[in-house]
Amino acid sequence: MKCIVGLGNIGKRYERTRHNIGFEVIDYLLDQNNIELDKQKFRGAYTIERINGEKVMLIEPLTLMNLSGEAVVPLMDYYNIDMEDLLVLYDDMDLPQGHVRLRQKGSAGGHNGMKSIISHLGSSDFKRIRIGIDRPTNGMSVPDYVLQKFSDAEMKTMQPVIEHVAKAVEAFIGNEKFENVMTNYNGEIQ
Repeated sequence: MKCIVGLGNIGKRYERTRHNIGFEVIDYLLDQNNIELDKQKFRGAYTIERINGEKVMLIEPLTLMNLSGEAVVPLMDYYNIDMEDLLVLYDDMDLPQGHVRLRQKGSAGGHNGMKSIISHLGSSDFKRIRIGIDRPTNGMSVPDYVLQKFSDAEMKTMQPVIEHVAKAVEAFIGNEKFENVMTNYNGEIQ
């Protein structure tokens, strides 16, 4: 079973914020497949469904971003999900807005949600999709920037990115080799 995790913070005040772009992709996948996160366990909201004929678990941690591993790893352990079947979706300030980077493994790159997952897994050898949100300008602090809502204009730019990432997730779910998924979905989305 594949395990797709979107990172974000729970609560209305965090909806449509840059830090919640992982949740946005999960929500898009849920809408497109007419399913919902109907289960809660180990501080995670999740569902287990079939997408394109394949069994998949979609997870949104109910922890704050910095504690994401506390939800993800217990769910993986409970359902015996291998690290090779894990794919994490999250925001990345080191990529320009509208860019997507898929990787088979790597460091947390300063992202606290990823640090938590890596710490709880004891490994950074899992697949991830980094979704570019750019860096703050005009002296805005990083926390204020990532917790700021996308403007309507930015959401027009980000909606095709969300859809693009969802297609990459579906390719991964459909057992396409991840090298091929990387080749087909890395880059700038226009």
